[in-house]
Amino acid sequence: MLRIHFTPEDLQNIRISRRPDPLWELVCATCRLTTHQGPLEFGAWRHSVRERLAGDPMSQRAVLALQTLVPPVGYIPDFLTPSSVPEGGLAAALDVVGATPARRLRHELTRLGTARPLPAWTTALGRPEGHGMRSLVKALEISSRALLEPRWPHVRRAIHDEIDVRSRILLDGGVLALLESLRPHAQWKAPVLEVDYPTHRDLHLEGRGLRLVPSYFCWRRPTALADPALGPVLVYPVTARPLDVTGLRHGGLDRLLGRTRASVLTEVARGRARTTSEVASAVGIALPSASYQLTVLREGGLVASHREGQYVRHSVTPMGHRLLDGNANRLQETGVASGLGRS
Repeated sequence: MLRIHFTPEDLQNIRISRRPDPLWELVCATCRLTTHQGPLEFGAWRHSVRERLAGDPMSQRAVLALQTLVPPVGYIPDFLTPSSVPEGGLAAALDVVGATPARRLRHELTRLGTARPLPAWTTALGRPEGHGMRSLVKALEISSRALLEPRWPHVRRAIHDEIDVRSRILLDGGVLALLESLRPHAQWKAPVLEVDYPTHRDLHLEGRGLRLVPSYFCWRRPTALADPALGPVLVYPVTARPLDVTGLRHGGLDRLLGRTRASVLTEVARGRARTTSEVASAVGIALPSASYQLTVLREGGLVASHREGQYVRHSVTPMGHRLLDGNANRLQETGVASGLGRS
């Protein structure tokens, strides 16, 4: 667990990144490529990337170099994901990486080397007379084209929708509601945000605030910079990732979700955001059953929920809409059968 300690000043200095962070997405995508995590969300992407790498030796070498520095679990050097990057997208971020002080490079690579053997080329990074850092920056640029470009429209859309959801929560309920909305990845227990994390550590913000970075390729649990002296950043998975699917036809949605849950998802997709009681009434199920089905859909990334006063309203995420794309006829039905039971 990561325990992030806030002061009153920190609560006034919480920012949300308004666009994808290209280097965090690159590092997280490298982890997803190495593992088999998220077969539904990332399986088609992994297959296409591996096909591309098989026919492009230069990209293959670049990605292998990046994988050397980015293990699927454990410590990842912080210099690969600068905590503060000026406007300018990937090019500006790579400039910051390229300007990493040699002393910091040696420190972080030494730490990485205690956990896994490093090839000889890593010793050239940071040498003023060498070209190691320039070569690494070029490898990052090539890797970003190989790993990120095929999925970048999905990344932008998912981050945009995530920012919309968090912005509404912030406007309606303030900073504390925003922190509360990070469940299940994090739990607000004032003045500490307890984050699902692979190791136990404490991070004291001490007035520096916190930058929240939603990430498409981040998976299951948030991540953060290892060095507490750097600008505090919390990278967390987006609520939903659009899927590369062709649609679920001929009752496929019912078979995938169960009839009741599929009916609930379809009802939530009908125009404006719906309350739990509105969904229950329209589908013809009891309120506790509707609440349960919506919880399952929300945890699966198909539905997003936000509070408006005394009501919680539900809307379909981009992933949910794509699942419904092949079932457009469901949205034209005049009614949904009642008494379908629990899926």
